[in-house]
Amino acid sequence: MKNLKKFAALGLSAAMVLSLAACGSGTKNTTTDTTAAGTEEAAKTEAAGDTEAAGDKAAAGGDVDKSQKLIIYTNSGSNGRDAWLKEKAGTAGYNVEVVQIQGGDLANRIIAEKNNPQADMVFGLNSIEYEKLKTESVLDQWEPSWAGDVDMTLGDKDGYYYPIVIQPLVNMMNADLQNPPKDYTDLVNPEWKDQYTILNFGGGTGKTILASLLVRYRDDNGEYGISDEGWDFVKNWIQNGHMEVQGEDYVGNAISGTVPITEMWGSGVLQNQTERDYKFQIMVPEVGVPYVTEQMAMITGSKKRDLAVDFANWFGSADVQAEWMNQFGTIPCQPKAVEEAPADIKEFMDQVHPQDMDWAFVAANIDQWVEKCELEFLQ
Repeated sequence: MKNLKKFAALGLSAAMVLSLAACGSGTKNTTTDTTAAGTEEAAKTEAAGDTEAAGDKAAAGGDVDKSQKLIIYTNSGSNGRDAWLKEKAGTAGYNVEVVQIQGGDLANRIIAEKNNPQADMVFGLNSIEYEKLKTESVLDQWEPSWAGDVDMTLGDKDGYYYPIVIQPLVNMMNADLQNPPKDYTDLVNPEWKDQYTILNFGGGTGKTILASLLVRYRDDNGEYGISDEGWDFVKNWIQNGHMEVQGEDYVGNAISGTVPITEMWGSGVLQNQTERDYKFQIMVPEVGVPYVTEQMAMITGSKKRDLAVDFANWFGSADVQAEWMNQFGTIPCQPKAVEEAPADIKEFMDQVHPQDMDWAFVAANIDQWVEKCELEFLQ
């Protein structure tokens, strides 16, 4: 059980995290993002017929009306998660629309809709993105029934968002790759030219891994807090690698050996191993890998607040999170759910360990880091 305790004890080391892992774009496994126009039209139709009955019933101590459509934004709906959640929620009596939006764009989408919110709740983002949303006053305070079950050092002390899933971010590699790299610092060598896929920096995985490299070269007198050596390294890492191309099957490329190394979030590794009947090698630098924590929150302006909280109570419960884990290889924040982890998840948990990162420093600089890399280093 040592491996389970290791994840349960992440505490503050994972409390401040970047955009969620399970939000890579481009792989053929990834569900296509719902278009903004389609989502807005659906939301407006629902809003027109909404009577706020759910809120009235809940305030009076009655049951909420689960037949009302609940619109949920997430960056953790890829690889069939959105369809599974909709079906599973349906069996519990909920009528949900799950809208998958890439992590780097999701918070901006919610802020853009501040004066005309289209969704009722959001899950999958993390502390830094939620802190932006708090600043913009687009989240409501709330408390799920399971708040006392999870480690709230991973969540928000002010009660705006609550933790549900932990995601380690790694490089997974072709099983037959000889003398595989042990660290990102190896990848800048000529032998690995175009042999590793870097996920785009608009998504949470790519952005977080970029941050995990830059923090190794912190220099408070350097540009955006990074030394010249750090910027040179990241430039070489980007230009020596293969940047993700929209629509490509980068997981398949790793399996075939076309591009034998790719970035991936933890549950993506486990799910792809199961679905493709393939066992990847995992690169785990001595310094560790970045961990992110998926969170759940309520969007200000929703007329279905009580229904959304009721759904969150159900989705974040130990039983449902155990099912979510078994279906998609996630690592739940619910201790009772973690106790039921299958062998492959326990094995993965034993392989990885968290990188020590100053997430407050990351939060203060990540936007400038991404902008510099995109403008100066991408070819």
